[in-house]
Amino acid sequence: MKNLRNKKIVLAVTGSIAAYKTPALVRLLVKAGAEVQVLMTSSAQDFVTPLTLSTVSGKPVYANISNDAQWHNHVQLGLWADVMLIAPCSANTLAKLAQGLCDNIVHAVYLSARCPVMIAPAMDEDMWLHPAVKNNINALQSFGHTIIPVEHGALASGLTGAGRMAEPETIVDMLSDLFRTKQEDIPLRKALVTAGPTYEHIDPVRFIGNFSSGKMGIAMAEALAEKGFQVDLVLGPSVQLPTSAHIHVHQVISAEEMYASCLQLFPDAEVTVMAAAVSDFRPQKRVSEKIKKGKEENMDIRLVRNPDILAALGKIKKDSQTLIGFALETQNERKNAEEKLRNKNADYIALNSLKDSGAGFGTDTNKITLIGKKGWYKEFPLQPKKQLAKIIIETILRPNQNNEN
Repeated sequence: MKNLRNKKIVLAVTGSIAAYKTPALVRLLVKAGAEVQVLMTSSAQDFVTPLTLSTVSGKPVYANISNDAQWHNHVQLGLWADVMLIAPCSANTLAKLAQGLCDNIVHAVYLSARCPVMIAPAMDEDMWLHPAVKNNINALQSFGHTIIPVEHGALASGLTGAGRMAEPETIVDMLSDLFRTKQEDIPLRKALVTAGPTYEHIDPVRFIGNFSSGKMGIAMAEALAEKGFQVDLVLGPSVQLPTSAHIHVHQVISAEEMYASCLQLFPDAEVTVMAAAVSDFRPQKRVSEKIKKGKEENMDIRLVRNPDILAALGKIKKDSQTLIGFALETQNERKNAEEKLRNKNADYIALNSLKDSGAGFGTDTNKITLIGKKGWYKEFPLQPKKQLAKIIIETILRPNQNNEN
C-alpha cells in the first residue's frame, strides 16, 4: 500500500451499524502510512465512540463545527485532504449529499472539499434497491464521485442481501488504486472490451440487429479504466460513449468488423471482456440499392453464420490472459452458460436472463451470475450496471478469492 504513504484522508463516519468496522479501517490506513482525520455525525456516535477512533487515528475526532474551545474550519479540512472517504454512508447522508444539504460537519467538509470523494454506502437491501436511493447514487456519480460497491451478505435486519458496506480491506485497496500513477499502471496493463450490438445490413436502409444499448459493456470498460487499465473499447452502434480518457473507442458496425478489430487488439490485452451482443448471422448478400416492395407476399433472405469472436479468441488465449464472455439466456440458463464456458475456452461467463425484470437490454440495471471454471460461481443481485461492473472487475482481478459455490 505504498500509494497511501503520506496521503491525507478525511474519513467521515455516519449513522450505520457498519460503523463498527471503522476502527479496523482507520488502523489499516494508518498502517499504510496515511494521515487520517475522522469526522462523525451525531448518530454515528451511537455505533462507535469518538474515543475509539481518536485512539486508532492519533488525532482528535471532529463531531461538530465548533465546541466551547474551538471552531473547526471545514473549509480548511476540505482543502487539506487528498481524498474524502465517507464510510459508512447511510441512506440519509446519501440523500443530503446529493441535494447539497448542510446540517453537520460531514456535509460542511464535503461541500468544501476540492479532492476526490469516495463513498461506501451501507443499508438494508430494500433501502439500497429503492428508486430514491438509486437516483441519489446516480447524482453523486454524475458529480464524479466514486461509489464503493456494496456487498451481498447478512444484514442487520436479519435478512440476507445487498447493502453491506465493503470490507475495510476492499476500501483500502480502492483508495490505493486511486493514487496509482500512470507510470505504474496504465502503460503496463491493457484491456479489451466489446460493447453494443452489431448491425448486419440487408440494404442501405435495413439491417438485422438486436436491442443492446452497450451500457453494460461501457460500464465494464469504465470499471477497468478506474483500475488503471488502458482500455480498447470495440463499440457497435450505440448512442452512448464512455467518459474516461483512458478508453480508446474503436467504432464498428458489423460482426465482421468487430471480429477484425478484436483479433488485432487481443494479443496485447491482459483482460478481455466480450460484452457485445454480436449477431450470429448476416445476410449472404447485401443489396446496394433499397429493396422495393413488389407484388410478392413474402421475401426470403438467406443468412450465413458470422464469425464466433469469443471462440476465436479462446483458441489463441495465453495463460497470462483472462477472457470473460457474456451470455444472455432465456431458457436452461445455467446449463447453456456452463457449456459456453467450456466450448469457448473462456475463464468466466457472465450470465444474465431476460426473465429477470430490470436485467438485459436497454436497462440501467442488471443481475448477473458469474460462472468460472471447476464449478465456481457467484451471484450478484439486481443493481446499477456501473456498480455491477465494478464488482465483477474486483472479482476477476482477485481470483484467489473466488471460492464461493
